[in-house]
Amino acid sequence: MFTKQDLLQQRNSIDQLRRQNSLSPQNAEKLGQSIASSWQRSATAEIPKERLAAPLTTQQSRKNTTALDFALERCEEDLRHVAEQSSMVIAVGDVGSTIIWTAPSLQMRSAAERVHFIAGGQWREELVGTNALALSLKTQKSSCVFSNEHYMESVHDWVCYAAPIIDPYSKQPIGVVDLSTTWKNHNSLGVLAAERCASIIQSALLEQQRQHLYIRAFSVPQVVFNGKNLVLTPRQIEILSILALCPQGLNLEKLHHALYGERKVSIGTLKAEMSQLRDILGGLLGSRPYRLLAHVEADFLQAEQALDAGYVSSALQLYTGVFLSKTDSPFLCAWRDCLESRLSDAIFKAKETDMLLKHLARFPEAIDAVERLMELLPLDHPAHQSLIKYQES
Repeated sequence: MFTKQDLLQQRNSIDQLRRQNSLSPQNAEKLGQSIASSWQRSATAEIPKERLAAPLTTQQSRKNTTALDFALERCEEDLRHVAEQSSMVIAVGDVGSTIIWTAPSLQMRSAAERVHFIAGGQWREELVGTNALALSLKTQKSSCVFSNEHYMESVHDWVCYAAPIIDPYSKQPIGVVDLSTTWKNHNSLGVLAAERCASIIQSALLEQQRQHLYIRAFSVPQVVFNGKNLVLTPRQIEILSILALCPQGLNLEKLHHALYGERKVSIGTLKAEMSQLRDILGGLLGSRPYRLLAHVEADFLQAEQALDAGYVSSALQLYTGVFLSKTDSPFLCAWRDCLESRLSDAIFKAKETDMLLKHLARFPEAIDAVERLMELLPLDHPAHQSLIKYQES
């Protein structure tokens, strides 16, 4: 436990660093590189100085109920208990740092409501500056943001501990959990407590996904059913992908057209494929219409949902390769073209250079990222010459 003198000294040290126009490498190291980098991003984000609370979005604007929502239903009492026993407020955010669920202790309820640390509060770094939710998602690591390390003055009396929530199947962050209290109650075990809460949610995810189908269709296609890799043909993976994109189901004729288009493939061939899939999935493949009865998650669905919510960084992170690159299904090809067009449009509107540089490192052929970076980066930036080489190659 820190003494009051320790905490006051820490606040004073941070105040001195905040007054500097730019941080020296030594002072950035003293502050912590992740916080220092976040301060730099916050300074260029054009956040209104008078902003004292996070912007709010309505819960009704969320189109889909996600696996994270279902998991929270299973473990919310455990999480609520943690908040009450520790006199904290606990919040769970989605991949874009928008809070989807909170449980405040009596001590933190009013403070949380004042700054919109409530369901619907948008805590993205570009909207409110440095904060633990956004930092954990940005770094994909646990984080602590103490007192005046926060960008918004209205939360300078807070200390926040956050940890990313990792999906057990995709191994990607699907959200973040945050525990917050007043700075005077700062505790070195706070980050461990946040990690424990993330673990509780991840266990609930595993439990509620017992009948769970996960489809990876970017890069190397793969299907995981109840934690086990299925041995499937490329055609069977295409069928499952079509059904995942059409949760209401398709009759035999529409599924045949979506899969084969105008090619002369008999209905009997498709019936045989469906029979084999039913043997593999048991009673979780419905008929009349054909539909998936298991809980379905997919990397391409998550990328689409991230784009729908405006979370470009998450969408690009999920996009690890071309969607079913060898498919000749007209339905899947059309969907792929639409997704790639949306991604490219988002890239041309993006302002985060570090996000675009990471995307370009994974996909050197991404000319849209090259062109956007050429627009955003100053001519004297070290990466500029490399970008010219990308254009020439």
